[in-house]
Amino acid sequence: MRIYEWLDSRLKLTRLERTLLDEPIPGGASWIYVFGSATLFLFVLQAITGMFLAIYYVPSPDAAYDTVQFIQHEVSFGWFVRGLHHWGASAVMVAIGLHLLQVYLYGAYKPPREPMWIVGVLLLLFMMAFGFTGYLLPWDQNAYWATQVGTNMVASVPMIGDLLVRLLRGGESLGALTLSRFFALHVLFLPTLLVSGVVLHLFILRRAGPAGPWSQERARQGSEPFYPRQVFMDAVVVLGVYLTVAGLAMTVPFPLADRADPADNTFTPVPEWYFLFFYQFLKYMSGPLEPLATWVLPALFILGLLLLPFLDRNPERRPLARPVAVSAGVAFLLVVFALLGISLKNLYAIPREDPSVARGRMLYAQNHCAACHRLHGEGGKVGPDLSYVGDERPDRDWHLRHFRDPQSVSPGSIMPKFPLTDKDITDLSGYMLSLKSQATKGAGT
Repeated sequence: MRIYEWLDSRLKLTRLERTLLDEPIPGGASWIYVFGSATLFLFVLQAITGMFLAIYYVPSPDAAYDTVQFIQHEVSFGWFVRGLHHWGASAVMVAIGLHLLQVYLYGAYKPPREPMWIVGVLLLLFMMAFGFTGYLLPWDQNAYWATQVGTNMVASVPMIGDLLVRLLRGGESLGALTLSRFFALHVLFLPTLLVSGVVLHLFILRRAGPAGPWSQERARQGSEPFYPRQVFMDAVVVLGVYLTVAGLAMTVPFPLADRADPADNTFTPVPEWYFLFFYQFLKYMSGPLEPLATWVLPALFILGLLLLPFLDRNPERRPLARPVAVSAGVAFLLVVFALLGISLKNLYAIPREDPSVARGRMLYAQNHCAACHRLHGEGGKVGPDLSYVGDERPDRDWHLRHFRDPQSVSPGSIMPKFPLTDKDITDLSGYMLSLKSQATKGAGT
């Protein structure tokens, strides 16, 4: 208390505390107002986890992939920090989307809060840019080719498209300068813009005040200070958001694809889920309609969002009194979720293989294992049939020890000790474990 009193006498903390916590909320506290605080918390979480990841990350094509692997497998709790950053990126997109949706539904973009809405739309664009620039940093196949597609879209902008692409890539193609520029954008330029935007957003909120409920009758019934009820609601939701993100980081794996290979133009990239609806939309707009999808409609949509407070001149905030605005919002959401659903359905319909298993299959062929072992009727008969070895020997540790030293687990085995790295052994073991009867049936159907 003495330290607080000493600081208060110099920094006027009590006055600041009252300014922050005694803000009146028209109509009282509500769970519907928690999305702003959840979004702010996720911004901070992304910043903190990103700073820890940057300690080990090296933004160069030769080292980027290896440093991400090092963070994931060697750094203490690196997998958890990377998981928080990965799932936090998705969570912040959900949170900011829900926050904007709540503001739109409540008509809180109307006078005198037009500047706050405009800044909020810009923050959404900054977060989309964060997602795009951060996606390249692992430098795996998916990151490389998804960025290739994204930068190619920029080229369709008339007159300045080629210039913009060269600025993004740092040249004619993706390479070291591209990765360096995306890293600088991701950790320097965009955080500066984001922090400035958040501060401006909060400043406007304090000057204009919260909008409160759409019902003026309820708003006139009285107000309630931000502390303690709204603070409690925000804290409960923030805790729930963190536990959800942490739970996903601990339980849902998100392995890298293979290292980026600019020569492999057969690879089909998959963008992050919050870009999937646009990815699906592009499939319907090929040929002469492509520029319409790549920049005309997105530019008109963003412009419409920025000008929404000035286009919607209806003074009412109640949803039922704003049929045009509400119908347009519902129609947009239906289109987005329909495109997202179609894209997810198509993606799940494509059989996907673990990259480690694919490398194990390649090693099996390179080391001529089929000369001694049979797989589904093909191969030699010197060694055991491996068609369903994943069912017969489901112990990963056994396979690891077997590939390191066959004699140690199978005395008398004539299998030689191959010069394999630890990664080769891990990949081969994964391939052996994938050889199951159920996997064969699934592939046949």
